[in-house]
Amino acid sequence: MTKRQDGLSYAQAGVDIDAGNALVEAIKPAARATARPGVMAGLGGFGALFDLKAAGYTDPILVAATDGVGTKLRIAIDTGHLDTIGIDLVAMCVNDLVCQGAEPLFFLDYFATGRLDVPAATRIVTGIAEGCRRSGCALIGGETAEMPGMYAAEDFDLAGFAVGAMERGAALPAGVAAGDVLLGLASDGVHSNGYSLVRRVVARAGLDWDAPCPFGDGSLGAALLTPTRLYARPALAAIRAGGVRALAHITGGGLTENLPRVLPEGLGAEIDLSAWTLPPVFDWLRREGGLDEAEMLKTFNAGIGMVLVVAPDRAAALAALLADAGETVTPLGTVTAGEGLRYTGALG
Repeated sequence: MTKRQDGLSYAQAGVDIDAGNALVEAIKPAARATARPGVMAGLGGFGALFDLKAAGYTDPILVAATDGVGTKLRIAIDTGHLDTIGIDLVAMCVNDLVCQGAEPLFFLDYFATGRLDVPAATRIVTGIAEGCRRSGCALIGGETAEMPGMYAAEDFDLAGFAVGAMERGAALPAGVAAGDVLLGLASDGVHSNGYSLVRRVVARAGLDWDAPCPFGDGSLGAALLTPTRLYARPALAAIRAGGVRALAHITGGGLTENLPRVLPEGLGAEIDLSAWTLPPVFDWLRREGGLDEAEMLKTFNAGIGMVLVVAPDRAAALAALLADAGETVTPLGTVTAGEGLRYTGALG
């Protein structure tokens, strides 16, 4: 007779349900801190409820966005610096929403890992909650997936899902015309795009993540993990002040590919590359990687994380409003007749 083997458990297969429950309890305070008008329930249900009427909308149009953080995660995993990668996740989603003219309302995250480390996961999700709090949106749900065999024990992946709203008829872009002014808002570094190339440059330079940063203070890994800037609140303030006709979030594809997305057929733009100084991180990447100007402008934000297209007679007032909100504002150029971007000056 064949000897019967002892029964298996889900925990023996590598999935710890108790750890997942512990994580939910650990992140509840951070999620509660993001509450805003419209939130109807806390974490733990099968779905999350949100009341648009309570949020102040009468005839709302919903806008949704989803994104991730890309291979910037590899640096966070390798260095153990986990506290700000969640801010990146939120920023990549809400910065897109506001380009449609929408106010970010709520956010959900998806966190997948090979082995659930509750303290580490708590740090990550607390960062997500902080990004939501700064953006005025609520963290109302999410999913934690422990997936042994799909991910190494210490690895994880993140995805984010944001929903916003605007009143009917308020969608952007709208009314973009030749002569409109381009206002650039400074980035806080590389943000969350181009990290596959960043990692190649770092490897080519023969540096480790804990090496002294060659373009600033602290370690190289910590500097490259500077989180993506959150533009939602100041951008919404500018929209509500009047005169904003379009916004472009400068992510993958850089200025070269993202600005044309908000320009109508038959219109282009002229941009003065000498209008701003290339931040040190990009100057280092350019020199160390031997990157030409076209590659810099198509791969990275090159120091400009968001561009507003504004009516000429509102440019000065909007620039002042954005500066008062803490943004570094640079007039970049104008919208022109004829499609395509035309660069003048030199990036540097």
